[in-house]
Amino acid sequence: MTPNPLLELGFISRAHGLRGEVAVRPFDPGSETLATVERVRIRTRAGVERDLKMEELRPTPKEDIVAFEGVETRTEAESLVGSTVFVFREDLEPPEEGQFFQGDLVGLSAVDEAGTPLGTVEEIWATGEVPNLVIRAAGRQELVVPFADEFVPTVDIAARRIVIRPPEYVEVGRRDVDKDAPDGSEQ
Repeated sequence: MTPNPLLELGFISRAHGLRGEVAVRPFDPGSETLATVERVRIRTRAGVERDLKMEELRPTPKEDIVAFEGVETRTEAESLVGSTVFVFREDLEPPEEGQFFQGDLVGLSAVDEAGTPLGTVEEIWATGEVPNLVIRAAGRQELVVPFADEFVPTVDIAARRIVIRPPEYVEVGRRDVDKDAPDGSEQ
């Protein structure tokens, strides 16, 4: 299967200033990808796609302030708010052995080690030290799994499949206590 030529990077969160700049919020807060490319593709909320050349980038802790060629006014910048930002795969260094572009994980079928289907990787949340895969399936509770070897022993991009070792979840505040036991011990 040919990989998608575009990788989803983030979204335009707001217009910035009066000269057409926008704030781009990457899905991975630690991503420095925008600083390595000269162009992006955006997809507006209406589904219109447009290739834009980067003129200037200023990183901030939560987002990157970007000036695009041809976007000169605040009104033009505001029309881009909510757009998804994609980078071109060909503009990026390929990942090293055992590493993956996060965007390639979205859409993979997730199975447990016995091969039982768990759902599809629908999203990736970059909220901690490692990204979390969000796996969804109709009629099943959403599963959030850290993208770490302990929980994800196998990724097969070519087969569009990922093997998951789901973490065991404990319901907080719920303990089954045997009230008839003399010491009130848990069961």
